[in-house]
Amino acid sequence: MPRARSARTTDAASPRGTRRLSFRALPRAFYDRDTEVVARDLIGRVLECTRDGVTCRGIISETEAYLGEHDPACHAAVGRTKRTAGLYGPPGTAYVYFIYGMYWCVNAVTRAEGLPSAVLIRGVHPVDGVEAMAQRRGKGRRIAPHALTDGPGKLCVAFGIDGPTHHGADLVRGPSLRILRGAPVADAQVQVTPRIGISKAREWLLRWVMKGGW
Repeated sequence: MPRARSARTTDAASPRGTRRLSFRALPRAFYDRDTEVVARDLIGRVLECTRDGVTCRGIISETEAYLGEHDPACHAAVGRTKRTAGLYGPPGTAYVYFIYGMYWCVNAVTRAEGLPSAVLIRGVHPVDGVEAMAQRRGKGRRIAPHALTDGPGKLCVAFGIDGPTHHGADLVRGPSLRILRGAPVADAQVQVTPRIGISKAREWLLRWVMKGGW
């Protein structure tokens, strides 16, 4: 069973603080690494989507790694198809897919081109564009901001992310969808667990969650 690798950081950020966040895009080399390392290191980074003239940003608080053709829970387990071709693309591009006939999910493609793997962004904490997120989710102002984006489908609705618009998007150059440097989070603030919401390889420790809530 694959075990989580540690991507240790030296500059810990408070999950409630945003003053130290960097809004520069992560470089291509960030994604051109083992998927487990990227998944861990995405905690504390900032997902950004600009749509209809509104920019939404949120601190990434939950991720899952999907490792490639040998991972039975990864879409690449079936090999290269029209649907999975994006997983084989260059690192730092978006792999966006549809589930349950209702929701989009956004992933960051990892490792070298031709090695299919990606990190699913499962949750973020809203920083900018909260009103737009609430409108897209059809929620009133009383709902806690994190509840707008505490699931992969929810966050795509809130941010306006969809497959026709964002599948294959360059997360480094944008302009509509990027992942920004944000601020790294110390290991003590991150919990590693089995993946959830899947039926295969559920016991693999490939889910990272920021501790302590918001």
